[in-house]
Amino acid sequence: MSPPNTVTEIRALADQAFSRAAGAPLVEGNHVRLLKDARENYPAWLDAIGAAKRHIHFESYSIHEDDTGCKFADALLGKAREGVRVRIIYDWVGGFGKTSRRFWNRLRAGGVEVRCYNPPRLDSPFGWLSRDHRKMLSVDSQVGFVSGLCVGRMWEGVPEKKIDPWRDIGIEVRGPSVADIEQAFAQVWAMIGKPIPEHELASRNALAQAGETPLRIVASVPATAGMFRLDQLVATLARKRLWLTDAYYAGTSAYVQALRASAKDGVDVRLLVPNATDIPILKPLSRAGYRTLLEAGVRVFEWNGTMLHAKTAVADGRWARVGSTNLNIASWFGNCELDVVVEDELFAREMEEMYLQDLTNATEVVLDAKQRVYAPGEPPHLHSVMISGSGSAGRAASGAVRIGNAVGAAFTDRRVLGPAEVHMMIGGGALFLILAALFAFFPRVLAYPLFIIFAWLGITLFFRSYKLHRQTKRKRDAHVRHRRSKG
Repeated sequence: MSPPNTVTEIRALADQAFSRAAGAPLVEGNHVRLLKDARENYPAWLDAIGAAKRHIHFESYSIHEDDTGCKFADALLGKAREGVRVRIIYDWVGGFGKTSRRFWNRLRAGGVEVRCYNPPRLDSPFGWLSRDHRKMLSVDSQVGFVSGLCVGRMWEGVPEKKIDPWRDIGIEVRGPSVADIEQAFAQVWAMIGKPIPEHELASRNALAQAGETPLRIVASVPATAGMFRLDQLVATLARKRLWLTDAYYAGTSAYVQALRASAKDGVDVRLLVPNATDIPILKPLSRAGYRTLLEAGVRVFEWNGTMLHAKTAVADGRWARVGSTNLNIASWFGNCELDVVVEDELFAREMEEMYLQDLTNATEVVLDAKQRVYAPGEPPHLHSVMISGSGSAGRAASGAVRIGNAVGAAFTDRRVLGPAEVHMMIGGGALFLILAALFAFFPRVLAYPLFIIFAWLGITLFFRSYKLHRQTKRKRDAHVRHRRSKG
C-alpha cells in the first residue's frame, strides 16, 4: 500500500483510526449545544421532558432524593400519566444512601419503568466493581443529552448557605446521532432485563439532519475500553494543544507517558482538577501524583471553587469530548460510560474559551526548588463543599489507585517518591507489620474471614459452572429437537 499523499487521504486514515479506537463511527448532520452547569443543563432537560410525546429514556448514575431529584421525579410521573413511555436506569452504588425504595416505588406505581444496574448478588462477588456511570437523557428520538451531571441539589448549590453549584458540563445533541444515544441506553437496558422492542428505536437513517456538526457517540461497557483507546490516541496525535478537565484523575502509566511525551514534544498539555475534597488525605496524594506530569512540562491547575465534576477534553482547536468518563481505570475499563466526541472547529473553540475562563478561577500546581509539588498563591477555601457519596467513592477510588502506584514504585524502585508518598509508605509499612503480627499471634482472627471469602468464591464458581452447564444443555437439546423436527 502506497503512503497517503493528499489531505483527503490522510483525513480518511485519521477517521479510520479514530473510529476503530473508539468503536464508534463519525456521524454527520448534527446540531450541538454546550451546556454549562446545572443552570443550563437542568432547564433544558426538563423542557425536553415536558415536550415528550412518545418516550423518555433517562440513565443516571445517581438521582438524589432531594428537592432537585423530586422535581425530576414529578416531571417524569406527569409524562407517564399522559401515556408517554418513561424508562429510567440508575446505578445501585450511585443510589445507595441517596435514594430510598419509596422514591423508586412511587415512580413505578406511577407508570415509570425503573431498572437498577448491578445490585449486589451472592453469585457475583466482584460484580459490584462494574458500575453504570452514565448520565444521559433522550426524548422521542429528537433530542439527546450527555453530561457529567447526576441529579442532585449539589449541582444547583445552596445560595442561602453560601454553597456554590458544582462545576460541570453537558451537551445537547439533535440529529442522526440521537439514534446512537438511544441505542446506548437500549444496550444497558437489555443487560439488566427484557430489551426495548426494535420498532421503538429509531435508526440514524430515519432521523433528519439538524446541522453540520460531525460527532461520535462513544458508549463504553466493561472491558471494551473504547474511550481509553481514543484518549490515548488523542494524547499521542495532539500537535499544539491538549486541555483536559477531570474530576477524579488517576491516569494509568500508559496514559501518563502519552501526556508526558506530548508535553516534551512541545504540545501545550494542561490538566484542570478539583481542589475541594471531602477526603483530606487524598489532597497530598493527588498532588504527589502530578509530579511526573509536571517534570515533563504538563501544566496542572486546581479549581478554586466548590467542586469541579466535569470530564472534558479539547485538542488542537478541532477535537473535543464531553461526557461521563473520568481519566482513571474504573471509567476506562470497568464502567458503563457515555461520551460525545465532536470534531468541529467552532465547538472546539467554544470549549477552549470555556476552559480559559475556568482557569481564571484556578491555581497552578508547580514544583519548587526542591522538586516538591505545591500550589503557590492558593486561596483559602471560603466556600463549603456539599458532599455527595458518589463523589467520595470516586475520590476514594482515585486515591486507592495512587496509593497502589506509590506502593508499587516503592517495591520496584522505578521512580523517586515524593514527601506525601513517603508518609504513605510509612503508614503502609506499619499496616503490613500489624497484619504480620496478627497472623503470628492471632492466626484464627484472620483465618476465619479468609475461610469465608474463599468458601464464597468456591461456591460461586460451582454455582456459575452449574448454571452454564444447564444453559449449554438446554441449547443442545433445543438444537437436537429442531433437527429432528426438520428430519
